[in-house]
Amino acid sequence: MAAVDALDARILRLLLEQPRTSVREYARILGIARGTLQARLDRLERTGVITGSGPRLSPAALGHPVLAFVHIEVTQGHLDDVGDAIAEVPEIIEAFSITGGGDLMTRVVARDNAHLEDVIQRLIQLPGVVRTRTEVALRERVPHRMLPLIEAVGRAAGPGR
Repeated sequence: MAAVDALDARILRLLLEQPRTSVREYARILGIARGTLQARLDRLERTGVITGSGPRLSPAALGHPVLAFVHIEVTQGHLDDVGDAIAEVPEIIEAFSITGGGDLMTRVVARDNAHLEDVIQRLIQLPGVVRTRTEVALRERVPHRMLPLIEAVGRAAGPGR
């Protein structure tokens, strides 16, 4: 795990709040040298703290407003095969191996409930899938976020190096 200090947390916060700003402008806002900022960004990427950059897209705006969490129970020994097969289903936007009720939990988007049913039927027919359980999301209560975590990590780390 990479150590993140208070300056790193400030950098990460700025990246989230102003994602289209240049490195030069970030350095000016933070009051640090551009080379210092670039070295820290490189380290944060190299250590896996920063995993990518680019726009966040809305499935709803792309015509897929229905969101469901589909738990998939898999025949023992077939988890990798089923994982590979569900990676080919475009409506699955995330999937995780889990403990508890089921072996995989997927985040599925669909155009409407009928389309969701079609996706679930496709999943049920995959070799190695025993059963599925679906929960439809009604409303997003806390959108995907990282800022509160970054702030907490920054406070815990103390002043920058």
